[in-house]
Amino acid sequence: MSEVKVNKITPTTNCGTVTLGDSGDTVAIPCGVTLSNSGSITNSGTITNTGTISGGTITGTIDNQVNWDTTAKTAGFTAVAGNGYFVNTTSGAITVTLPATPSAGDLVGIKDYANTANTNNITIDRNGSNIQGTANNFTISVAGTSITLIYVDGTQGWVSTGAAKASDIAEQAFFVTATGGTITTCGDYKVHTFTGPGTFCVSCAGNAVGSDTVDYLVVAGGGGGGGGGGGAGGFRVSNSYGLPAPTMSPLSSPTGLSVSVTAYPITVGGGGSAGSQNSGGCAATAGGCGSSSIFSTITSAAGGGGGSASGGSPTTGGGRPGGSGGGNGHDSSARPVATGNTPPVSPPQGNNGGICPTDSYGAGAGGGGAGAVGNNQQSPNNIAGPGGNGSYVSPSLAPSNGTPGPVGSTKYFAGGGGGGNNTGTGTGFSHPTGGAGGGGQGGKSNPSFEGPDAGSPGTANTGGAGGGHAHATNATGGAGGSGIVIIRYKYQ
Repeated sequence: MSEVKVNKITPTTNCGTVTLGDSGDTVAIPCGVTLSNSGSITNSGTITNTGTISGGTITGTIDNQVNWDTTAKTAGFTAVAGNGYFVNTTSGAITVTLPATPSAGDLVGIKDYANTANTNNITIDRNGSNIQGTANNFTISVAGTSITLIYVDGTQGWVSTGAAKASDIAEQAFFVTATGGTITTCGDYKVHTFTGPGTFCVSCAGNAVGSDTVDYLVVAGGGGGGGGGGGAGGFRVSNSYGLPAPTMSPLSSPTGLSVSVTAYPITVGGGGSAGSQNSGGCAATAGGCGSSSIFSTITSAAGGGGGSASGGSPTTGGGRPGGSGGGNGHDSSARPVATGNTPPVSPPQGNNGGICPTDSYGAGAGGGGAGAVGNNQQSPNNIAGPGGNGSYVSPSLAPSNGTPGPVGSTKYFAGGGGGGNNTGTGTGFSHPTGGAGGGGQGGKSNPSFEGPDAGSPGTANTGGAGGGHAHATNATGGAGGSGIVIIRYKYQ
């Protein structure tokens, strides 16, 4: 091969243009050579470069080629910058992992070798860098696809310069991917159930084409029963994926939560402590409030404790406010209603507790539930009020928790506790019922102060409240039930 060695090429005319070769010729710049340009290169053909071009202005087309490995890959591998690969998915899906520490200008090419990517996909693992500005892997799912990626910077990461357009990546469906809690699947949806503290870890935030939001059920711990029934834990739920009526609560928000790639701490509230009455049958303690449950920006408020049995004093014995309010205790006609939905949210997370209109060794009132207010002490017979019913969700959202209720084929949560009955000398009354959704029964009347008659505890992991105790010596209320957090999203 002939070789000419010169230090400079100068045009022979004043036009200032140097022409390299004739039409149809190839002028090769060997691999490893740097073409340094401090002026302007005008190109009406194609510059094929396997080295480096730096500086100046180039008008025309530059084909920064990759070196293609013609041995088809049949298993997962990590790509090397500057190389292209034929990927054969005839026997199964394959993952191609991009370089871990790319530099600006690095290239990787991928080609579906056997036109089988529609059956067995090729996943391009981003390996810590963005692809087209998003923190998502890319899946080749169209037969025969060829794509060349160039690394730009930390913001855009790898972008498409070959046959697969940027819009192909932008329009690809990505779905939320996460871990944490007890995971079940139903059709195209995953459900994460937390019955205690945990972490919901999102590794892929998805996109609008696939899924990028989650639905939630967040129920706080129910209040403990005193003389009155405890108030249910706050009940908050969303239904952005359109679970059908009547199996979803009328309290559901139509808007779910967007998620990002992060770890979300989950708080599941405990139930409130039980109130009690002393051996003299008078002095008493109120039921304790529950604890809040939290997921992301959603906080459900603790259920209010049931009011104490005040032993005849009209100035004590009121229920406590909360997600739902606790019922007023025995002999507490002067006490105001204990408010639910405290602090207020929309849709409301609960209801008020019941009150006691009379003050003659009266029975306690029922605690509020998510779906209904607590029932007042029943006049004129001074019978305790039942707890307010909770609200319900589709079994698709709560496959393993909740209780039955008035609306069939649903799961109820956040029922109020039944009030405790009085202890007159006549025939005893039956146990006042707790509200559907885990509310505990109230204590039954004892005809002659014969002994304690406890309220029942709220059901664990429903946010149901404890029932109030009977107005009797050493009687105790029921403790509130713990809450729950459930998260549901489309995963495929």
